[in-house]
Amino acid sequence: MSSSSAQKTYKAGAVIMRQGDKGESAYIIEEGSVEIFIQREDGTEQTVGTRGPGSIIGEMAIIDNAPRTATVRAVQNCTLLEITQEDFSRRLKNADPVLRMTIQVILTRYRDTLTRAEIRRLTDSWPPAESIELGYTEHTDAVETIKIASDFKVALDKREITLHYQPIVNLKTGKVAGFEALMRWQHPQKGFISPAVFIPIIEENGLIVEASRWALHEACKTLKRIESQTGHNRELHMSVNFSSTDFSSDNFVNTIYNIISESDVDPKQIHLEITERLLMQQPDNAKDTLLMCRKAGMGIAIDDFGTGYSSLSYLHYFPIDTLKVDQSFIRTMRKDPGASELVRSIVGLGKNLKMHVIAEGIESKEEGKMLRDMGCDMAQGYFFAKPMPERELIQVLRDWKPADLG
Repeated sequence: MSSSSAQKTYKAGAVIMRQGDKGESAYIIEEGSVEIFIQREDGTEQTVGTRGPGSIIGEMAIIDNAPRTATVRAVQNCTLLEITQEDFSRRLKNADPVLRMTIQVILTRYRDTLTRAEIRRLTDSWPPAESIELGYTEHTDAVETIKIASDFKVALDKREITLHYQPIVNLKTGKVAGFEALMRWQHPQKGFISPAVFIPIIEENGLIVEASRWALHEACKTLKRIESQTGHNRELHMSVNFSSTDFSSDNFVNTIYNIISESDVDPKQIHLEITERLLMQQPDNAKDTLLMCRKAGMGIAIDDFGTGYSSLSYLHYFPIDTLKVDQSFIRTMRKDPGASELVRSIVGLGKNLKMHVIAEGIESKEEGKMLRDMGCDMAQGYFFAKPMPERELIQVLRDWKPADLG
């Protein structure tokens, strides 16, 4: 048997799980087939079923800690995708309360059904078990999610995940004020995988914690190299995105502060970008954590402002110092007076609360001029520069000429 994170392979004849052993994982069969058999008290074996691609095996292991009730052996060479008990529990914990309650009721009934089946299996009347497979859509989605999570873990270990940096520009001076660090993944087989695809998946299975810490570490080292090669001295800031899962992790603040300290970056140069959803999901924990970050000198930016809850109360409740206007408003503000007034209101709100305001997704000179005239502090977007790797970024900074907005 060989394994690669959540993906495991077994050769024909290999035992995948053994009756009586403790089980900690279930598996989705991606390729190959298996046979399931029980061993009677007299030592004889009775085959009770087979499973093929799309089937789940060993699923009770992620529900309770009972021993395996049967042995599973590979009939053909098999590729399996692992679902750990920890991963299942995390997903269940984060589910909608109604969904969580319904699942728990179903699981309880399932246990009862299997208990009755356990009694029946001790008799000679045990019926042949049929393969229980996921529906096509559910199977495709579930397998793809597990594969992406598995591949991401491998890619992170192999340093196939990279960071690109998009300049954030001061609209008054036209100079670069800082950067946003953005994760990029070029899969060796699938090519470019959008962050919109893999970020929610690694958030869901907890990999985001390792990924975010790696991103902060890399971004801090990059910032130091940029400063040394372009003549800036603690003038630039670096924004790094964090999720609610990051904030729930142990020793979040100490870990972040240690990473910053080791890189010799001034904490004031690091901005933590978070979403409105994070604040609403765990307001008390988020407030305490953000206060500690602010006391350490870090900046706190709300990303995609205006697309979520947008409650004015949390702008006062939480120690936020920067609002980032979502690009969806910027794209339409030249043609839609309502969008333009909304952007103007957000900029005015930020200024009245003594916050910085950054506009995202600037793609034209006209948009930049409108935002500057509204009083917006900074902007980022393709009009100024696209996200780019470190080597290209350093050259762009050396050749940087402030944009003429008229």
